Amino acid sequence: MRSLNKVMLIGNLGADPEIRHTPGGTMVANFRMATNEVFKDRNDNRRERTEWHRIVAWARLAEICEQYVRKGMPVYIEGRLQTREWEDRQSGQKRYTTEIVANQMIMLSGRGEDTGYGGGGGGGGERSAQPAGQAADRGGSQGGYTPDSSLDPIGEDDDLPF
Repeated sequence: MRSLNKVMLIGNLGADPEIRHTPGGTMVANFRMATNEVFKDRNDNRRERTEWHRIVAWARLAEICEQYVRKGMPVYIEGRLQTREWEDRQSGQKRYTTEIVANQMIMLSGRGEDTGYGGGGGGGGERSAQPAGQAADRGGSQGGYTPDSSLDPIGEDDDLPF
């Protein structure tokens, strides 16, 4: 039987990406991303819950993160879950962390918007970063947000079965 390990998230960065390099020279970006869930409790009160996710991006995608992504920015991340294990040097105990290894990222801020994300070089239109490392600027010439039609699972309205 085949299996699937795929994660899709839309949320905001909790901090600027932390950039490192492996001994072989490959760039790695690590950052945290928040997603929010809004629900009503038993007493019909509106509640909000924030879930934090650890994101890891490699190679060209890490370079794009370093250059364009800043704290607070809304992004779409697609990737896979991975759990790592290591031994704590001080206590000798085994430690675990689960993270999302990103293979695609789309910045959801519009080009030219005053986003106020902090740090320089934020926004920059909607950019999509594919695993092959190509950054495609899909922002409209009018400076607004242009949806990425590749994210539309149905296509045109004429294709709807109802």
